[in-house]
Amino acid sequence: MCGGNLVNAKHAEINAAGVITDSRKITPGCLFIPLVGEQFDGHSFAAEAISQGAAGVLWQRDHGTPPEGPVILVENTLEALQQLSKAYLAETAVRVIGITGSNGKTTTKDIVASLLSTTFKVHKTNGNFNNHIGLPLTILSMPEDSEVIILEMGMSGRYEIELLSKLAEPETVLITNIGESHLLQLGSREEIARAKVEILAGLKPGGLFVYNGDEPLIPMVLKEPETHKPENLKIATFGMNDSNDDYPTGIMFQSGGTVFTSYSGRSETAYRLPLLGEHNVINALGAITVARHYGVTEDRIIKGLEHLELTSMRIELLEGISGVTILNDAYNASPTSVKAAIGVLEKMKGYRRKIAVLGDMLELGENEERYHVEIGQFITEDKVDLLYTFGPLGSKIAQGAASHLPDTHIHAYIDKNELIRALLQELTPKDAVLIKASRGMRLEEVARAIQIDKLQP
Repeated sequence: MCGGNLVNAKHAEINAAGVITDSRKITPGCLFIPLVGEQFDGHSFAAEAISQGAAGVLWQRDHGTPPEGPVILVENTLEALQQLSKAYLAETAVRVIGITGSNGKTTTKDIVASLLSTTFKVHKTNGNFNNHIGLPLTILSMPEDSEVIILEMGMSGRYEIELLSKLAEPETVLITNIGESHLLQLGSREEIARAKVEILAGLKPGGLFVYNGDEPLIPMVLKEPETHKPENLKIATFGMNDSNDDYPTGIMFQSGGTVFTSYSGRSETAYRLPLLGEHNVINALGAITVARHYGVTEDRIIKGLEHLELTSMRIELLEGISGVTILNDAYNASPTSVKAAIGVLEKMKGYRRKIAVLGDMLELGENEERYHVEIGQFITEDKVDLLYTFGPLGSKIAQGAASHLPDTHIHAYIDKNELIRALLQELTPKDAVLIKASRGMRLEEVARAIQIDKLQP
């Protein structure tokens, strides 16, 4: 299954249960696969893994003499891991769904899983295990009786999603949107679109391609002769525009959630989504399109949305001990997702003030300062009452916001502790606070501080 050779035939009858690549997480009977990185080499822990009860280990041929015990020699341990996952998928009858996009892919994956779980036994990517290592591990952790596996596919450059798609060979794929993430690596939104559409590379003939029809770059890339398209490709679109196969006919924002209606060529149906924001309605429509394709009934779709469980730090609605409302969206940030989060804050009703705490958006390439200034210019008094920024690029947001907000309503910080102290002095129990930045800025520390600390009266 992994293209290797057993060193000693006496170990041929050993059964392995589970695959581990982290030597700190060895479980009895597992197969340990030592990976090689720039700062580490798992082969150093292979002998220890066997002594701790691993059923066996893979060993890369160019690493010298393997340890004593059950060892399989392979040319490359990473490629062996990937080949092993592909072989396991081929042995099962599981139906594979692949999801990618610049923003919203993890949320959409969680929604698809919730909807399909009302009808099927579903396995999905844990957290954001969505790269060339995480995706094979997700597959190999799948219970044998799974009926559907939902695989999130991430990337930082070209041809990475192509690899993942060819490993998984999905029968359905979904692209949430094309944003600005990875502009640093790819240089343009057009090139980002080409990287995302690589998800078609492994799509089975007759497979379904679901995408956000409001994004013109996707059909543009589809028309390019270099783009791989499987035979008998089926297409379904979703989005805000009524030109899509599915679109919202009404949206109403409530405390802690959103009610929306949609029409997809059948009758109009009302759904309640325990998420905030128009962008999450769009994510839900993509997921609903997939669920309908798999025959999930409308009543089960409604139930699946109501019982949705999400990966943390994606617009979590938190209450501070002093009553302040916190919108914690500190997991990641791009211009598209920041504007969406500000839109959520803007539509929140019944609060004394709406306060945005925004940090640096990373990996935006040579135009990063311009993107931050544009976010500031997007912020008007009807959207945000007070703006706090963090980081050197965050100061560019403050600079852009000066075109619409009074100087007294804009506060820029480089020191996170000073930012926290200023917020604790300013906030009141009737305020709503949005916290948004790239993961590297660790603004969840700000969310935690204002959630647990007592505010000034």
